[in-house]
Amino acid sequence: MRNFAALSVVIAGSVLLAATAVGADGFASSKPRFVFKDAQGKMQSAEIVTKYQSKKIVYPLAKVDPKVDSKLRRAATIAEERSHAHSRSQCWHYVKEALVAAGVVNSRPKSELAKEAGQELVTSYGFKKLAVRDPFAAPVGAVLVYGAKRAAGHVEIRTKDGFVSDFRSKRPSRRPLLGVYAKS
Repeated sequence: MRNFAALSVVIAGSVLLAATAVGADGFASSKPRFVFKDAQGKMQSAEIVTKYQSKKIVYPLAKVDPKVDSKLRRAATIAEERSHAHSRSQCWHYVKEALVAAGVVNSRPKSELAKEAGQELVTSYGFKKLAVRDPFAAPVGAVLVYGAKRAAGHVEIRTKDGFVSDFRSKRPSRRPLLGVYAKS
C-alpha cells in the first residue's frame, strides 16, 4: 500500500510537471499582444507586429516621351533641385521659375492661381493638353494642373519617380486633375 501511494505521488507529479511544460511551451510560442482600453472603456488587445512586410508599395516610373520637348525634362530636374521636403504653398511660383530657367517659356507666366496655369500655358506658350487622365501615366516633364473649389488649386511637374512643385512627392495631388500639359 505504501508503494502504491508513493507511486501515485510520483505519477501525479510527473503529469503535473508535463502539463506545466506544455503550458509554458504553448505560452512561449504565442505571439505578444498589446493591451489597451478602447473609446468605450473596454479592454482590447492587438497582436504586436515584429516583422515588417517585405513587399513595398511601388509607384510606377514615368516614361520619357520623345515627342515632348526635352526642355520640359530639364525643367523637371531644375524643379527637383529647388524643391523642399514639404510644401511652402507656392507650387505655381516654383513651377514657373523652373519653366523659365529651363527655357521652356521665354517670359514668366502672369496668372496667379495654380488652377489657371493650364489655360495660360496653352494660350500664351504653345502647350497642348494631353489626353491623359491618370497622373502616373503623364510623361516626364509634363505639367499637371489640379483644381479646387475655393482654393488656388495645385500645379506640379512629373519627374521620373514622382511629382515636384515647391516640394517633392512620390504620389500625385489628391485634388481633381484638370489636365496634363506638354510642349512638343
